[in-house]
Amino acid sequence: MIRDITIGQYYNTKSPIHALDPRVKIWIAFVYVMSLFFDRNPLLYGIGFIALMIYILISHIPFRFILKGLKALWMIITFTAVINLFTVKGFDIVFQWRFIKITATGIQSAIYLGLRLVFMIIGSSMMTYTTTPTALTDGLEKMLGWMNRLRVPVHELAMIMAIALRFIPVLTEELDKIMKAQMARGVDFKEGNLIVRLKKMLPIVVPLFVSAIRRSNDLALAMDARCYHGGEGRTKMKPLRYRKQDLIAYGMLIVYVAGMIAVAIVF
Repeated sequence: MIRDITIGQYYNTKSPIHALDPRVKIWIAFVYVMSLFFDRNPLLYGIGFIALMIYILISHIPFRFILKGLKALWMIITFTAVINLFTVKGFDIVFQWRFIKITATGIQSAIYLGLRLVFMIIGSSMMTYTTTPTALTDGLEKMLGWMNRLRVPVHELAMIMAIALRFIPVLTEELDKIMKAQMARGVDFKEGNLIVRLKKMLPIVVPLFVSAIRRSNDLALAMDARCYHGGEGRTKMKPLRYRKQDLIAYGMLIVYVAGMIAVAIVF
């Protein structure tokens, strides 16, 4: 399951989505996630699903690669939906046994919440699948450049976010190596109850934290050796400029938002 975590990874291929300006992809991810909170309307979720499928097809990223990233999160999604199923109250009771009560409103809420989480994870992950960490840093820094006037360290914040995203696959690979080393010593992570399994995770968490601290220290020394001192006075080898395809993408995004608002108002 550790190898199935693809969130934060960059999928290297050529597609119209990969060629877009990183600022466009950041806005697409942000607007898409916000659009999922418009209303609990099946038509809205249908439009969101169709738009997401079109976006994935244009990006040339295999569906199995995207679904592979969801495999490690199915437990969290299912748990959240089940909690919502039993906690949302209503008068239209479908099943009741002692203190357990399931209503049609709870079932509907659990389905909508599950779909929303899946769409949010895939929609936001598409930004990292199609954008390199360097391009993502440049896009964030360019978008939030106006905050420099308020003395906000925009470059440093963008760099921190990019490094955090870059460390996800690195730490995932490190975790996989540690688990395999423990399994070679006879540790069975699937054996025992929940408490026993949590105790078995302790020899994994400690080396992982030590490895993360060591890597961060090495990175800091490397940046210091290269005389890194923030974004002040730095120039870009490839400065970001909007092109025709970026303006077309913005236009399609506006059409998508307008369609979602129209459906929410009419229906």
